[in-house]
Amino acid sequence: MNLSEIKSREIMPGYHGKLVHGEQMSWVFWDVEKDAIVPEHHHIHEQIMHVVEGSFEFTLDGKTNIYQSGDVVIIPSNTPHSGRAITACKLMDIFSPVREEYK
Repeated sequence: MNLSEIKSREIMPGYHGKLVHGEQMSWVFWDVEKDAIVPEHHHIHEQIMHVVEGSFEFTLDGKTNIYQSGDVVIIPSNTPHSGRAITACKLMDIFSPVREEYK
């Protein structure tokens, strides 16, 4: 499989993802539009976010930081988080277990 062969899906407004699923994890490659927002939420999945390109404001458990290209954030299970793309961004998220609702 090649990433170029995976069709992008708009999972939420402004968040276009290419989704890859294994048995125990999901890997999402996001193209995010400038000013696109992820409302505060939480889920059972442990998540690791990597900012590949751009500037992304991210709030984790009430603490807000701005992350740039190369930054990595570990999001524990059931921890409230939200975000906003300050610029157009490329992000990668890894979730464990699999995000069944993304299949």
